[in-house]
Amino acid sequence: MTSGVSFIEIGAADAEAARSFLSQLFGWDFHPMGTSPEGLFQTPSMKAGLHGNDPDPGIFVFFSVPDSEAAIAKVRALGGEAREPTEEPGFGGFSMCRSPQGIKFGLHRR
Repeated sequence: MTSGVSFIEIGAADAEAARSFLSQLFGWDFHPMGTSPEGLFQTPSMKAGLHGNDPDPGIFVFFSVPDSEAAIAKVRALGGEAREPTEEPGFGGFSMCRSPQGIKFGLHRR
């Protein structure tokens, strides 16, 4: 299965401060979701989600897959963990995963 990075999710303790920092640092346009400081950045090559109140701040990488069920089955067959996919209307399905070595990553089906 060949795959590239399709989406990143940025978790921050303070979404407003992270939005300001990343917008200024990279020049990314930010699109809020409702009235909260959370939302989506548009980077030159993909969208990057931002959420706050994260007790373990960091960047979570999602890899593009054409078939969620097949990719989840392969993760599990190789000894990893994969949650059932959740759907985001208009954006696709997401599955949170972990390799047998504990590496966290996600699968994204558009």
